[in-house]
Amino acid sequence: MPPPGKDSNDSFFRYLTSSEEDEKWQLVITDAGHNEIGPGIAYPPHKSGHPVPFKSVAVGRTLSEYQIIYITRGQGSFATGGRDYMVEPGSIMLLFPGVSHVYKPDFKVGWNEYWVGFKGPYADHLHKVGFLTPERPFFEIGLQDSILSSFTTVLDLVREQAPLYQIRASSVVLGLIAEILARARMAQQFSHSERLVQRAKFLMEENIYGELNLGGICEELGVSQSQLNEAFKAYTAMTPYRYFISIKIHKAKELLERMDAPIKEVASRLGFKDEYYFSRLFKSKAGVSPSRWRTSGQ
Repeated sequence: MPPPGKDSNDSFFRYLTSSEEDEKWQLVITDAGHNEIGPGIAYPPHKSGHPVPFKSVAVGRTLSEYQIIYITRGQGSFATGGRDYMVEPGSIMLLFPGVSHVYKPDFKVGWNEYWVGFKGPYADHLHKVGFLTPERPFFEIGLQDSILSSFTTVLDLVREQAPLYQIRASSVVLGLIAEILARARMAQQFSHSERLVQRAKFLMEENIYGELNLGGICEELGVSQSQLNEAFKAYTAMTPYRYFISIKIHKAKELLERMDAPIKEVASRLGFKDEYYFSRLFKSKAGVSPSRWRTSGQ
């Protein structure tokens, strides 16, 4: 197993193997990662450590797997099947085995990308029946916290590589595909306020391991804190702070179920400096302490 790559201060990728047991699931993860490509950086970075077939992405390549790429910041271009697309934050690129494609960020702007590669008979089935089709390789679904959460969950599973991580990660990918298709159908139905809340949720999910910077979120969205509070209460019945705490507690439950790490380590990973404050907060939201949650298997 090659070590994780480091292309920037916040990049991670791995190319994965699968066992006979994994392959019985009919879908396996082949690679996954996250890159932050800054302005003026060649793409892909020269010292990326990517295998040869993956290094030709910016000039044209053909893969033997499916890939989903999600762009969360910056801009660039994507071409496949004789069509060209402008890539912006919230764009999804879908790659198919044997189908030539090329994509890259704008050299002066750069971009942030999340991706996951996969293959197997079930992926081929989804292709055959039309859920995944080269006729629709590009989606503009916007910045969705649910999409980002799926990618970060896959990356967490890949990092930890606990028993059955392949099966668990591929199950998340199936949910990711369904969410992309559903979001694509809903994209034209959102009001301005709904889009505002969705973008704020995304920014919170993106910083789930840190602290809530409400002022920074409002500045990026171009609204006041009172406007954001009003929109959040209308669509979630919660303030932005309460929503941020709720997704942190949800992530804490996932980590407690997956990781055999001390409660203090889980708290620290989620950005809580005080283990006891984290435990009190968790109990107030979940009804039981973190240790009780873990042992009770809720």
